Amino acid sequence: MLHKLAGIMMSAFFVLCTNLSAQTLTPENQTIALRHIIEQTSDISQREAALTLLANTGTYQALTFAATQLQYGDLAYTAAQTIWKILSAHPEYNGTETRRILSSVLPLLKLSQRNQAKAWLKAADKNEEGFVCLFNGKDLEGWKGLVENPIARSKMSAEQLAEAQKKADDLMRKDWIVEDGVLVYIGHGWDNICTVKDYADFELLVDWRLDPNGNEPDAGVYLRGTPQVQIWDIRRTNVGAQVGSGGLYNNQKNRSTPTSVEDNKLGEWNTFRIIMKGDKVTVWLNGVKVVDDVVLENYWDRKLPIFPKDQIEMQAHGCRCYFRNIYVKEL
Repeated sequence: MLHKLAGIMMSAFFVLCTNLSAQTLTPENQTIALRHIIEQTSDISQREAALTLLANTGTYQALTFAATQLQYGDLAYTAAQTIWKILSAHPEYNGTETRRILSSVLPLLKLSQRNQAKAWLKAADKNEEGFVCLFNGKDLEGWKGLVENPIARSKMSAEQLAEAQKKADDLMRKDWIVEDGVLVYIGHGWDNICTVKDYADFELLVDWRLDPNGNEPDAGVYLRGTPQVQIWDIRRTNVGAQVGSGGLYNNQKNRSTPTSVEDNKLGEWNTFRIIMKGDKVTVWLNGVKVVDDVVLENYWDRKLPIFPKDQIEMQAHGCRCYFRNIYVKEL
């Protein structure tokens, strides 16, 4: 019976791998699916196969996840191959962290690959910071609680802001935790978690997931302290959520809805790529562009343009939600 079950599982695994390699999913969704396989199975051959396929996605998240597999002796060589295949095809991923990762795997590469990787490193701009990890998967370093809104904060004295920030940080640590390497909201209100640093123009990558058992799942991402790139449970037709996630929900003059519904099944991981330049935002959900260079309006004072610089925030509406793979690249 166990042998038969193992055979069924192996067959199912190779069917999935075949579908993935046939590119029936976007590279972003392939990354999500393959990472899930690697995390769920203890079978080395399956993990190696999934890790090998991960290289074909070419995503930045695949690169950084492959780097986490270097710690496992049986997977280190395959992880190094995946890292090099992605970076050799995507020199635009150059940054402080990617140069560190590539340097660390040089001993695991074949001689010809090692020479090519050294040439890649030599040609790379050493001043390029690239994507910076905003969430380390261990604690809440680099994050703070939400104090009012950008306009209200600007009117506070330094002493008032410091006092309010301390209270907000205390609340944030009650409502947000790190669980199995994931940033999780466990509170009951609308308590955003915010980057300590402010950002002007940037590219943001973030994976998110809503609790399928939650009460009216709803979340979002604030850009420059302003709502928001919407995250929906698309079953909530009573509030219009059937339009899908990724839209600039609070816009009134400019488009607020995404151009298509690209959400994965409730409870599964999704991934955003968000670019903000000036007052305009472009959003990809699971690899599909759903917002194309749309002005983000100033929700806090619609007579004003969006703020030139402010914090990035992860938002939750009283329902458990999850974030991981949070990277930002300043433009």
